[in-house]
Amino acid sequence: MTARLLLQLAGMLGALGVAIGAFGAHALHDTLVKAGRLDTFETAVRYQFFHVLALLAVGVLWAARPELRSLGTTGGLWLGGIVVFSGSLYVLCFTGITKLGAVAPLGGLLLLAGWLSLVLAVREL
Repeated sequence: MTARLLLQLAGMLGALGVAIGAFGAHALHDTLVKAGRLDTFETAVRYQFFHVLALLAVGVLWAARPELRSLGTTGGLWLGGIVVFSGSLYVLCFTGITKLGAVAPLGGLLLLAGWLSLVLAVREL
């Protein structure tokens, strides 16, 4: 993982978040409401965006301070957390497979681990 890759991933995941959010708000809104999944969908989009912004900030920091290589671990954990947490919630909303709700906490743990990794990565600033 590199600072450039983190920044590129932030850009791609940000664009994807806008597209998925718009699709859910417009094309799927009634379906999500009928299924009782609008809140779940909004949570997935919100957490994706929070962590896209965090990836962006870490990428900028890493580009400015390349010696902070462990920021790559932080970015990797957040990337995994976005995919597992938000991804499992999106799939749950789109398919109705409720067992996927059990996967989301694993993604949440990856997101949490990413924040703790950040604390360790910047401790010598």
